[in-house]
Amino acid sequence: MRDAVTKLIKNYDVTGRYLDREAMDKLKAYFESGNTRLAAAAIINANSPAIVKKAGAQLFEEVPELIRPGGNAYTTRRYSACLRDMDYYLRYASYALVAADNNVLDERVLQGLRETYNSLGVPIGPTVRGIQLMKEMVKESAIEAGVANTSLIDEPFDYMSRELSEVSV
Repeated sequence: MRDAVTKLIKNYDVTGRYLDREAMDKLKAYFESGNTRLAAAAIINANSPAIVKKAGAQLFEEVPELIRPGGNAYTTRRYSACLRDMDYYLRYASYALVAADNNVLDERVLQGLRETYNSLGVPIGPTVRGIQLMKEMVKESAIEAGVANTSLIDEPFDYMSRELSEVSV
């Protein structure tokens, strides 16, 4: 797993360049946002079961056909798998937040996921909605905890949503 610093240094190393003003500005921005990133990750860590449960409940309220007979979350096994997947998305979003790099999402979550979901008939729309619900809940908790700039929280959640959504069905 790479972070923003490792990625930046690797790019300069590959081209044999010293870190220039642009690189220094990127590093400065990364370190200045560190407390916000760590606060958001701490919120996720402390509240992950509640976030997943609440987001799942809201998702099934918005899209009740998922839990009706024939729905993709019908039966205890499928319902549990849906919540398990939401927990994965939330956990990896916290990693990407701290690293300030969405590479971990590609490596550990997104590679092949669309194809797997399509082959299993798992609808992408509700999956994306679940990810967005969790983002909203994390941002709400961050605001309550006094985090002023919650825009950083959007990055990994929106990235997953975009990557899952970009498919021809």
